[in-house]
Amino acid sequence: MAADQSAFWEKMELLVAECDIHLERPRGSTHPSYPLIRYPLDYGYLGGTRSGDGAGIDVWLGAGDQDKVTALICTFDGLKKDAELKLLLGCTQEESDRIEAFHNHGGQVGLMVYRK
Repeated sequence: MAADQSAFWEKMELLVAECDIHLERPRGSTHPSYPLIRYPLDYGYLGGTRSGDGAGIDVWLGAGDQDKVTALICTFDGLKKDAELKLLLGCTQEESDRIEAFHNHGGQVGLMVYRK
């Protein structure tokens, strides 16, 4: 039996609607541990949520409607041995490509899953 993907995306949007977005890293800011790494878009997390690392679920904020979950990226950081899911909110294809490139360098890999 195939999973109902529309139900998944609807649940993600309900989560976004119920939670406050906390901006941690504005577009162009540098990573706190790696100052040569710059964030290509605004990056934050959903308050009141918990991800695999114990912190809030991460979100990338695009130029579009930030109530709309447009994709997600599954990431693995080989240095931290950490896997996470990050939601893309209101991101265009170009913005999604920049996020994917951000997560596919150094010891990181990312797999983008687009909403159909």
